[in-house]
Amino acid sequence: MDFLTLKTQAAALAGMAAAACSALFGPWNAAMATLMIFMLADYVSGVVSAALFHNSDKSENGALSSKAGWQGLCKKAMMLLCVLVAWRLDLLSGSGGLIKDGVILALTLNEAVSILENAGRMGVPVPEPLRQAVDLLGKKSGSK
Repeated sequence: MDFLTLKTQAAALAGMAAAACSALFGPWNAAMATLMIFMLADYVSGVVSAALFHNSDKSENGALSSKAGWQGLCKKAMMLLCVLVAWRLDLLSGSGGLIKDGVILALTLNEAVSILENAGRMGVPVPEPLRQAVDLLGKKSGSK
C-alpha cells in the first residue's frame, strides 16, 4: 500500500468520525471546542497532580490510581452524554442550540473550577478571589 492510499484512507476515516460527531453533538462551535480543551486540561492536570506531586484527593496516598483515572474518564463521558441529550432536546424544541450551549457553559465552568483546584494542589499561586470562589463552590456542592 502506498502513502497516498494510506493518506486517503486516513482522511476518509477522519471525515467519517467528524461527521458522526457532528450528527451526535450538533455543529462544532467555540463552546464545544472550549469544553473539550477544558476537559483535557482537567484530566491532564489531575494526572500530573497525582503522578508528580502525590497530592490527589482521589486516592488514599495521593498518588496515581487507575481506578480514579477510570472514574475521571467515565465522568468526562457522562458530560459528553449530557451534551448529546441537550443537543437532542434542542432539535426537538427548535431552540437552535440554546440548551446545548447552556449545558456546555455549566460543564465548562465546572471544569475550570477543577483545573484551579488541581493547580492549587501543584503549588501554582491561585489569586485569592478565585481561591475563595472555588472554596465557596466546593462548600455549596458539599464536595470539600
